[in-house]
Amino acid sequence: MVLYPDERIALFIDGANLYATAKSVGFDIDYKRLLGHFRKRARLVRAIYYTALMDDAEYSPIRPLIDWLDYNGYMVRTKPAKEFTDSLGRRKIKGSMDIELAVDAMRLADNLDHVVLFSGDGDFRSLVEALQQKGRRVSVVSTLVSRPPMVADELRRQADQFIDLSELRAEVGRDPAEREQRRQERAPAQHNTADFDDYAEI
Repeated sequence: MVLYPDERIALFIDGANLYATAKSVGFDIDYKRLLGHFRKRARLVRAIYYTALMDDAEYSPIRPLIDWLDYNGYMVRTKPAKEFTDSLGRRKIKGSMDIELAVDAMRLADNLDHVVLFSGDGDFRSLVEALQQKGRRVSVVSTLVSRPPMVADELRRQADQFIDLSELRAEVGRDPAEREQRRQERAPAQHNTADFDDYAEI
């Protein structure tokens, strides 16, 4: 990864996409280490995390993560997820934050030198191109290691730099032993939580 110490950077994190990418390469993100990794290498202006939330859920497994990020150097953008039934009668959840991320990136672009996008979504190709036309470097963080790859080919081609998340494991990955210890500590207090608990690990 090429970062320059004097360049102003911002991290734009598509939360659901980064979660799925990290799972596909077999580790959990340590968000404290992630922030520290970029702070040490450049002038970090903003780190913004985007996710949709179910408003009517009694317990949201992502809420502890959102609260921690809010208090520890991240800006968090959320909106209510929408529930609908598809043509086959299946219950679906829709909660894309693509527009919010794109608008924020364009608003901040004049105060940045380098945008780091944590997403493999091909819909962001036009955003990357627009930022480049404003003279900004854009790096995309996703992975080619999974099958199929989590990053869209058109997004990877457009980016100035592609960073495979698997190569950042040593710098931003959570220690599996720490994760298991936390799970055991919480076990007596939590009985009806979903497997999605891993998403809420800080």
